[in-house]
Amino acid sequence: MAFDGISIAALCSELSDKLTRGRIAKIAQPEKDELLLQIKSEAGNFRLLLSADASLPLIALTEENKKSPLTAPSFCMLLRKHISGGRILSITQPGLDRIVEIEVEHLDEMGDLRSKKLIVELMGKHSNLIFCDSDGKILDAIKHVSALVSSVREVLPGKQYFRVDTDGKPDLMDAQSPEELQRLLESQLFSKPLPAFKAIYQSFRGISPIMAQEICYRSGIDGDRGFDAADAEHKSKLVLTIWKLLSRIRSGEFSPCIVQAKEDGAPVEFGAFPYEIYAGEETRSYESMSEVVLAFYGRKAQVTRIRQKSADLRHITTVALERQCKKLSLQLGQLEDTQKRDKYKLYGELLHTYGYLAESGQKSLEAENYYTNEPVTIPLDPTLTAMENAKKYFDRYGKLKRTFETLSVLVEETRMQKEHLESVLTSLNLAENEEDLSQIRAELVNAGYIKSHAKDKKKVIKSQPLHFVSSDGFDLYVGKNNFQNEEITFKLATGGDWWFHAKGMPGSHVILKTEGKEVPDRTFEEAGSLAAHFSKSGGRDKIEVDYIQKKHVKKPAGANPGFVVYYTNYSMLVDGDISALQKVSP
Repeated sequence: MAFDGISIAALCSELSDKLTRGRIAKIAQPEKDELLLQIKSEAGNFRLLLSADASLPLIALTEENKKSPLTAPSFCMLLRKHISGGRILSITQPGLDRIVEIEVEHLDEMGDLRSKKLIVELMGKHSNLIFCDSDGKILDAIKHVSALVSSVREVLPGKQYFRVDTDGKPDLMDAQSPEELQRLLESQLFSKPLPAFKAIYQSFRGISPIMAQEICYRSGIDGDRGFDAADAEHKSKLVLTIWKLLSRIRSGEFSPCIVQAKEDGAPVEFGAFPYEIYAGEETRSYESMSEVVLAFYGRKAQVTRIRQKSADLRHITTVALERQCKKLSLQLGQLEDTQKRDKYKLYGELLHTYGYLAESGQKSLEAENYYTNEPVTIPLDPTLTAMENAKKYFDRYGKLKRTFETLSVLVEETRMQKEHLESVLTSLNLAENEEDLSQIRAELVNAGYIKSHAKDKKKVIKSQPLHFVSSDGFDLYVGKNNFQNEEITFKLATGGDWWFHAKGMPGSHVILKTEGKEVPDRTFEEAGSLAAHFSKSGGRDKIEVDYIQKKHVKKPAGANPGFVVYYTNYSMLVDGDISALQKVSP
């Protein structure tokens, strides 16, 4: 992923064109490390997303309007106080640093014009949103960094802001001519004993590994070998390649794109320019860098956020599942011990038949098993009579029989709880939004794994299963959790519809709506692929999927949500490829 200084330069160019002279109409902080600014400019109305999330920092224009908390955080309130209604003077990037500086002009309490800067640092775990006055003094930051956290720079109100330059890397944008660039490369690059592409991205700011490989490829240099293997001609071509790149950045001639795999269309890489190194893959062009960033990172951001928000549910479920697994293991061990009961019953019966042969003080008795006609040696307590030994064996048999009957019920209950918790973990992996997590939480509350609160009972949770359309135009519905599985199976589906589920593992219910039509084989296969894809296996391998008409699917009384039984089903072996299916937005 190439979210480097060049990609940020493309974003800055786009934001500067659309937002300069625009007014900040609204400021919101939907997440603890994220801002959403609504800006009205001559080019139109825009939403600017700023994120300092450690795993996914970004800046981009978006159409999504996220929900804000009822009480705005202090950083958001400070921004509203100072720059709400302010006019954006400039959006700039210092060199190829992964930094965006947004300068805003506003009126202070006395009605005088003042300027402030909102600085967006996009540096992985060190990402931050820092608000400074015109003199560079920090007014506040979305993340406070004290001397205990960083010995290099404190980010606290009242401190002076400065850019960190701990690596000493020069900036390629400082070169103002090809000759100056040539001297910079000779002094910083050609003498380094590293593979060429590593030497490039480790020597200069804002250059990602993939862009370094692209520069080597365009220059005809083997990126995996050192510059000592490159001749003067290739080094000259390298200078020319980098100079052309810098010229396009300065003039704002960007061509945002995403490289997609030919096999399944999955995004492979994105950038501000098309990649020649990916000539064998498909490249999709976009109108703006914001579209590229949001399209590429959208799914990853969603998964990351949901992972964070589901951490407590995942922990509760995992701990409960571990307990059920240990409990089941102990119960199965105890159940194994009860297998001796039939032997004790046989000993008692044989002693009733052949006990008269036992002599006083005898420690064992040889008798014939009249069920199999085989000889049996029966251990005896020499202090007891034959009939007393028989009673002792019958008592053991009765105790083990009662233990077996009780444990058989307990083992089945524990196994069902274990399967239920495994299905909840699968549901957490499939969750796409907070509504999905609310349903899973409600399920855990109902099952007694989470303490119920009065506010939980008042919540009305809407079920929103996934909706797909097959290649032949049939509607397919997928439950993302057990509540949704019940919803689509017993409320959405009718008797003639078809029901699909991965065999022998947790997974989603899939409903194929027939509407009374004959269903082609291809649609059955696509529905099976959905069941495989949204199962514990994730559809990575070919798995067996059961399918049956919905009228034959039953829910036992008192069973956990999503648990069903069926007996006369069909099966198919499918993979989880769902690329032929069209997903319908809710």
